[in-house]
Amino acid sequence: MSANPTLGSSSMVMSGSAERIVFVHDRPGDEAWFTGGTIARLRGDDAGVVVLFGARAPGDTGDSTSGASSDVRAALSALGVSDWRVLPPSTDPAAAVRAVLDEVRATAIVIGARSELLQAAAVDAAHASRVPVFVSRGVTEAIGQRIVAIDVSDHIEQKLAALSAYPDRWTVDGRVVTAVRPGDPAGSVTGTETYLRATPPPAAPAGRAAASAVQAPQPGADPEGAAKQPSPADPADPTDPADPTDPAPAGAFATGALRAVASLFALAAGVVFGVLGTVAHQATLVLGPVTLPVGLVLATLAASALLVGLRLVLDDRVVVLACTIGLVGSIFLLSLKSTGGSVLVPAGLAGTLWTVLPTLVASLVLAWPRLPQRRGRSGQGA
Repeated sequence: MSANPTLGSSSMVMSGSAERIVFVHDRPGDEAWFTGGTIARLRGDDAGVVVLFGARAPGDTGDSTSGASSDVRAALSALGVSDWRVLPPSTDPAAAVRAVLDEVRATAIVIGARSELLQAAAVDAAHASRVPVFVSRGVTEAIGQRIVAIDVSDHIEQKLAALSAYPDRWTVDGRVVTAVRPGDPAGSVTGTETYLRATPPPAAPAGRAAASAVQAPQPGADPEGAAKQPSPADPADPTDPADPTDPAPAGAFATGALRAVASLFALAAGVVFGVLGTVAHQATLVLGPVTLPVGLVLATLAASALLVGLRLVLDDRVVVLACTIGLVGSIFLLSLKSTGGSVLVPAGLAGTLWTVLPTLVASLVLAWPRLPQRRGRSGQGA
């Protein structure tokens, strides 16, 4: 991840002051715990940040900074935020969120709210305004899903200061945060905050959109023929990567059959590379008094390139595992003595390295965390 992450693109690589991000939280204090480091980092890059609360803190009045309590003022000041608001009561929350997005010309929205109602309203508003959505989720809450990780290690002190500003919710001892009241989040503050990228609803097919244009428009219909936004009860949750309407990311396989075929080819490729590498790994090049193990180097580089390439292009651990089995399995079998007593992997440094290095590389490639997809910015603010 680059030194400057951003919320305005699918890879969250910060572009600085061009970003205008709206953070949505249930109530004051949540912004410090769930997204405090990201807010501080954005503000450090002069990005525009607006924090939007679903409810006021006890003692607050009004819907903006003028009626905020000293706790809220101190916390948001520690994060560098000067613009925060509260959703007006008795209003359509989706319409209220969209009004804020349109007013500030937001380039992205970050949802830290745990309320399903506020989450759904914020997602609907963002999709209506065509703004990318990032949902705050811990690693344990997003097992098996593609997450976006933001490095906030340089802004931990600001996050801790913001948490300390809410003594009725937390006590802070070093990096350990203890909840005062049951139900509040607590634990150790780390240098990473993680998010899920919500997928926008699919656009209506061109033929259907054209047919709809001939018919009389329905009240409240989207003039551009966009598909109906999913409701909170809709099983097609926009934050769920397993959503059947979610377009498959680059390199992902749509069906198990394709994955099985790819795994077979990867297994065969692993066997081929293992056999060729085993045959060639003992080759050397003598330059004067120096003997260079060119065979070992080339065989290891080729095996590593195969494994890393499969992981980068396909981003599928099952396929990489199949290739690993073919590669390491063939090396193991060829290292055994034949019935005539000959071996292709004789004892020695080169033979030992050839049996160890491919296994080590395969372990690293399989264990490497998933990286966010990089997609072009389409229709977002500069």
